[in-house]
Amino acid sequence: MEHEHMGAGGTAGDGHMEPHRGGHDGHEGHAVAGVAEVPDPFATPEGHHGHEEHQGGHEAPPAAHAGHEGHGDMVAEFRRRFWVCLALTVPVLLLSPGFRGLFGLEDALAFTGDKYVVFALCTFIYLYGGWPFFKGFAAEIRKRAPGMMTLVSVAISVAYVYSGAVTFGLGGMPLFWELATLTDIMLLGHWLEMRSVLGASRALEGLARLLPGDAHLLGADGSITDVPLEQVKPGDLVLVRPGEKVPVDGRIQKGETSLDESMLTGESRPVTRGPGQEVIGGAVNGEGAIEVVIEKTGDDTYLSQVIELVRTAQQSRSHTQDLADRAAFWLTVVALVSGSITLAVWLLIGKTFAFSVERSVSVMVIACPHALGLAIPLVVAVSTALAAGGGLLVRDRSAFERSRLLQVVVFDKTGTLTEGRFGVTDVVVLSPDATEDLVLASAAGVESRSEHPIARAVAGEAGRRGLRVEAPESFAALPGKGAKAVVEGREVTVAGPGYLTEAGLSVTDPRVGELSGQGKTVAFVLWDGQPVGAIAMSDIVRQESREAVARLKGMGIECMMLTGDNARVAEWVARELGLDDYFAEVLPHQKADRIREIRESGKVVAMVGDGVNDAPALTAADVGIAIGAGTDVAVESADIVLVRNDPRDIASIAALSRATYRKMAQNLGWATGYNAFAIPAAAGVLYPLGILLTPALGAVFMSLSTIIVAINARRLRAPG
Repeated sequence: MEHEHMGAGGTAGDGHMEPHRGGHDGHEGHAVAGVAEVPDPFATPEGHHGHEEHQGGHEAPPAAHAGHEGHGDMVAEFRRRFWVCLALTVPVLLLSPGFRGLFGLEDALAFTGDKYVVFALCTFIYLYGGWPFFKGFAAEIRKRAPGMMTLVSVAISVAYVYSGAVTFGLGGMPLFWELATLTDIMLLGHWLEMRSVLGASRALEGLARLLPGDAHLLGADGSITDVPLEQVKPGDLVLVRPGEKVPVDGRIQKGETSLDESMLTGESRPVTRGPGQEVIGGAVNGEGAIEVVIEKTGDDTYLSQVIELVRTAQQSRSHTQDLADRAAFWLTVVALVSGSITLAVWLLIGKTFAFSVERSVSVMVIACPHALGLAIPLVVAVSTALAAGGGLLVRDRSAFERSRLLQVVVFDKTGTLTEGRFGVTDVVVLSPDATEDLVLASAAGVESRSEHPIARAVAGEAGRRGLRVEAPESFAALPGKGAKAVVEGREVTVAGPGYLTEAGLSVTDPRVGELSGQGKTVAFVLWDGQPVGAIAMSDIVRQESREAVARLKGMGIECMMLTGDNARVAEWVARELGLDDYFAEVLPHQKADRIREIRESGKVVAMVGDGVNDAPALTAADVGIAIGAGTDVAVESADIVLVRNDPRDIASIAALSRATYRKMAQNLGWATGYNAFAIPAAAGVLYPLGILLTPALGAVFMSLSTIIVAINARRLRAPG
């Protein structure tokens, strides 16, 4: 049954007058290259973010998984190598005189040739366990950016070569057990780190899934043939049934319906479309069947352009260098220089080569403390678990760390600050013979037979209030104006301002004008031809949004809103929530531009959204936050997902990020700071006093440092 209603904001018009479309007008000029490239965030051997690309598209969604499969393989590789090396470390420890000496068991378990068994075991640990680090070392050298991989590779290589030389005749004590445990700890650290970081994007696959797999092609004889979407070409005529998705961009030739474009454009209300009007591929058809002439396919469609915006934003995103990497760079320089100087000095003052090499190796090993390998991953693992327990899914660790610096949070409106549900916000009584409940109940009686969003809003509010709604009699649609029926013996009309104008009626109540000025849709209720009430409807503001904005502003963070909805609705929502600023009638590519403009002003920005139209802005922001109940593409484009669908959790993100950073700084401070004592001691500066830090004693200090770092990481607590 066709059921027409009034215009938005009380303006005269026919049908469900379409509100401003925060949508696709003007998008034709954005030529795109397609959906061919998806950046793989785990392309580098060491497991940190890279930008190699995979090929894929609408027809090949598995390509979008490539980065995730590679990431999963690397996690499995580190896990497998860690457990194998750990198992082999046990006999290495039991057979190493240096380790047994710590417990006064030098002669226990000793047998002829045991040193060769240890050498063989450590050769396997060195080659098998060290392989990922050697690959990372090669990559760092190619980039001329030595870091953690270089330091680990140098330390285990020097320890292995020196220990091998001792095994086959060089004087001194081998460092095999130090080599084995160092390799184990570094593998464990990288395994923990990679487990805590999820893949950066299945966004393009999520976007592609918005389109149906096939289309109902209409033949010249009226026949209907289902064909794959890629076979549809411009000029074809397709049928879109109620509840189905529009396959690609086109123009309606026959039929009239309401379309839900909120996932694509940000428009909170369904928009009415009829013959001659455009439709967007991916929009959900409402109550009427329509015939659509296809105008754009492939890269020319609106959805493909949004896909390109997401791809470009992801590819251009810069990742901050980890604190641990920066510390490792300088520690690498210190270790290599100190080790070389130590060797040269002891040789110059006449010490034996074996003594000098042992001092140099001690410096190399101690300068790469086990604690540094765990300083960041342990905190990340703890904070990620705390975040998950608090309803926060951290997908990009570097973005989560940036959350501590947030200065601006920009919200999408529909589905984020609001419920994304068209509902009744106000009921105005215009007659002394009526009450709010009577006005609403009679209107619900008229609307009870319709499935239109406005009808559902009125009927839903009556249900929430527990009102008794009588079944209508003699129902009649008023094309372009509303509907009427007999309810409880009186003629009840629900219509827009256009109907009142034609009937020569006027409503001067200032409350109605105020509601219209807020951009709300206003429906008038008439009993026997006389206005007795007005019902205002709009997207419902979440109660949680008020508290979320208040908490963020209390932390000194500005709150703004971006929406494709019309300016009057945006102004009303901004005023309701006390936002610092808002931007209305913004197209998807303009949302990303707005985010960049704020960033270019020198502020650290988070974007919060849930729709396809938010995806480019989510990836353009310093921190992209998706509402968990939103679309797959919004979730997959985001750095952090609010699983509980609660905007108040955004303040928790910033607070936990700040606490996490403090723990990271403390751990790094300890893990690197103790070298101020350990390196000089290992080099032998206290030798004149009779104090010599051997590699075995240095390993004890390393273990103590690791324990302190682990305990400190576990002391991290979720805020509030």
